[in-house]
Amino acid sequence: MKKPAPAGLAAPADEQAQPLADVIAGRMRQKIIDGVLTPGSHLSEVQLCEAMQVSRNTLREVFRLLTKEGLLRHEANRGVFVVTPDMSTIVDIYRIRRLIECPALASAHPLHPAVARMQAAIDAARAHREAGEWLSVGSADIAFHSAIVELADSPRLSAFYAQVSAELRLVFGLLHDPEYLHGPYVDQNQIILGLLTAGDAKGAAAKLEAYLLQAERFILGAYERLERKPANKRSR
Repeated sequence: MKKPAPAGLAAPADEQAQPLADVIAGRMRQKIIDGVLTPGSHLSEVQLCEAMQVSRNTLREVFRLLTKEGLLRHEANRGVFVVTPDMSTIVDIYRIRRLIECPALASAHPLHPAVARMQAAIDAARAHREAGEWLSVGSADIAFHSAIVELADSPRLSAFYAQVSAELRLVFGLLHDPEYLHGPYVDQNQIILGLLTAGDAKGAAAKLEAYLLQAERFILGAYERLERKPANKRSR
């Protein structure tokens, strides 16, 4: 049975028509995108039921949905954990990103409403960079790329990309130097947006493709170095 929302925590209008399990899955997915739930984290049913104000049956349906999406995994006699991406996952995520983001940008209109969201994400990333809030810089970067997908005007594509974004954040979570990871890309995002607003959508898409290939190589290299470390050093 669905529990009533506590005072002041009523569901937003866009959630009210959704099944409860879908709503809670969306909120947990966002926690992954925001870096609150990190790779390998153990998820406590008791704590989550209390925090989300849902029954165990609902939470188990949420776990089923997110496991199907590849964000969670169940281990017999141990419980449910946030997935830790492997190298093949990283390669696949970046392949998908190039297939979705680059065509969306190449055919975009410079006055599309999502352009303002792209600029807002860059502004947020710069503000967080100045404050040294690198986890939030990563969240702003994900918001920038989600806005690129919105240029395609496809709600289904945007919904699918939300899942990709959650997996991407898990990839980011494998690396322990977020400044080195995110720092170089804040200004590159501004260059890409500048090309688009100047009317060179195809140039912006070409710049984005090169950027994504560079980011993929960087992350794979960092992942390989992490895997070569002795297990006791990785756990420190």
